[in-house]
Amino acid sequence: MPRFFTGFAAVILFGTLVYGQQGARDPKKEQMIYDKLAAVAPGAVETFQRATVAMDKRDNPQAAQLYREVLDQAPAFPPALRRLGFSLAGLGQTSDGLALVENAVNIERSPENLSSLAELLAYPAEKNQGTQAKKELALTLAKEANERYQGSDDPSYAMLMAQIAIDLNRAAEFRQATEILVRKYPDQMATHYFNAIRLATDGHWIAAEDEIKKAQRLGLPAEATQAFLDSGIHTRATAWRWVHYELYLLAAWVCGLLILFVAGKVFSKLTLLFIERADLNSSMSGKETVLRKYYRRLINVAGAYYYISIPFVIVLVLAVAGAIVYGFLVLGQVPVKLVAIFVIGALVTVYKMIHSLFVRVNSEEPGRSLSREEAPGLWGLTGEVAGNLGTRPLDEIRVTPGTEMAVYERGSYRDRRKDLGRRTLVVGLGLIPGFDQNPFRAVLAHEYGHLSHGDTAGGDVALRVNQDMIKFAHAMARAGQAVWWNIAFQFLRLYHFLFRRISHGATRLQEVLADRAAARLYGAQPFEEGLRHVVRRQIEFNHFAGKEIEEALKSGQALQNVYALEVQPERELEEAIDQAINRQTSEDDTHPSPVDRFRLVSRILCQNQPAPSGPMWDLFANREAITKEMSSQIEKMVKAAVG
Repeated sequence: MPRFFTGFAAVILFGTLVYGQQGARDPKKEQMIYDKLAAVAPGAVETFQRATVAMDKRDNPQAAQLYREVLDQAPAFPPALRRLGFSLAGLGQTSDGLALVENAVNIERSPENLSSLAELLAYPAEKNQGTQAKKELALTLAKEANERYQGSDDPSYAMLMAQIAIDLNRAAEFRQATEILVRKYPDQMATHYFNAIRLATDGHWIAAEDEIKKAQRLGLPAEATQAFLDSGIHTRATAWRWVHYELYLLAAWVCGLLILFVAGKVFSKLTLLFIERADLNSSMSGKETVLRKYYRRLINVAGAYYYISIPFVIVLVLAVAGAIVYGFLVLGQVPVKLVAIFVIGALVTVYKMIHSLFVRVNSEEPGRSLSREEAPGLWGLTGEVAGNLGTRPLDEIRVTPGTEMAVYERGSYRDRRKDLGRRTLVVGLGLIPGFDQNPFRAVLAHEYGHLSHGDTAGGDVALRVNQDMIKFAHAMARAGQAVWWNIAFQFLRLYHFLFRRISHGATRLQEVLADRAAARLYGAQPFEEGLRHVVRRQIEFNHFAGKEIEEALKSGQALQNVYALEVQPERELEEAIDQAINRQTSEDDTHPSPVDRFRLVSRILCQNQPAPSGPMWDLFANREAITKEMSSQIEKMVKAAVG
């Protein structure tokens, strides 16, 4: 039992708690004593009553004189013996008082007599306490008194036992007495006082503080309460309250992550349901519009939640590092290097996490701008598709050396929401060989569908969050903190997984709706041909261009025009293409698999006549010049990559 309780506990209870003969007396119990006395000495009852009044007024001389008169008439009357004993102790005649109370116990081993003897042995006077040996005997007597007492209206027996147990640092007896008080006398001030000590002993600081304040409301002096709190209880209770608040916040944060995950799952299921059940030959239904609206809100919430999570992760990182250091201190052995690794790692992680939020990424536009003079036919075709789809035409076409095909918008968020952003089409020159104009129109209509549906006008939150997560991941890797035991790194992995599932579900819906727009305008078959060509060329171009680059590096010769390479059939290549087209859609896909996209648009009816066809190279003014330029760019990138 903590020593700091023992020192002031007894002092407090001398002036505040009630033992045996002190405090207000129970009239029923007093009447029982009068009746017993009347049976042996009727004439002494009135004297006994006056003696008790004097004793309660602390008029010990008068009380002692009157109790002697009672004993003259009833020499073996235990209540008179024990009360005379207390009166003599109050006059400083402790030995005589003890002898009288012991005599009362010998005559009748009642709870009252046992408790009185225990009290007089342990606390013979208000400012005087018994020896260690006397207190040991007193505790034995108090335990016996407590066991013999069968009533439920007098807490003084358990109170005395608890107090003596505190003085002797006897935890078992103290707990036993406190449990009796809590069970039988829950509304007593002493109950809350002793229970506060028990709770503090067990390290339940918050409950101990609450209990001592209840005791104060029931009569414990303010100075006694303050002494208890100042012993360290209040400081510890405050600290643990903050720990509890933090745990509640942490639990709420984890619940938020779970809610986001479940919401992403639900929206993903709804997306699949709407895709399968929608009328493919009509424009977007009201349900799909609402789904897109709330999906965007979910992405915004998930994005904001990433930034809300950062303070929680910082606290966790620092808390784990502090706990590790504290654990080593408790063990008494501090491995300096290991502790330094954890502490420095925690500080570096926190710094990198905060720093990554303020690092700007200078985004460069892909490829180069393609003028109208370089590809007048392509510019005319894009304007034609825009007119057929009923949307605003492109502002720029950019050509790249690869096999990309996508649209994006530049401008402020407000401009893009008002359809005033600068529209750009990116076309990888690697797609052009073998691409027919009509399938190209269908694929381009798909990209225009994103523009007309407003897909490129939003997504700022998702883009910013993904960029910040990537920046943080790179910073962690460079600092050597992308390890399994780093909480921040594991959080990043978890949140990237969660955010990817949510945001990719939304993009899959956008892709399906854009596919419908393309198939309604140019037909399901041209769209399938176009998409098959894109998939094939992405695999073929990377394969054959890669082989050409490897040969050029080995031979030291200049790179050939990779856009004029003859494509030779290869079994492994065909298998890779077939696998890419027929794979199953996963929750990590931004696009449904090609075979699913073909299936979904196969039922769409196209009322328009097939558009004019022809090779895509016919739309460029100088095929040789632009292919050589792009091949030269690839060669420069390869040389830069190999040093």
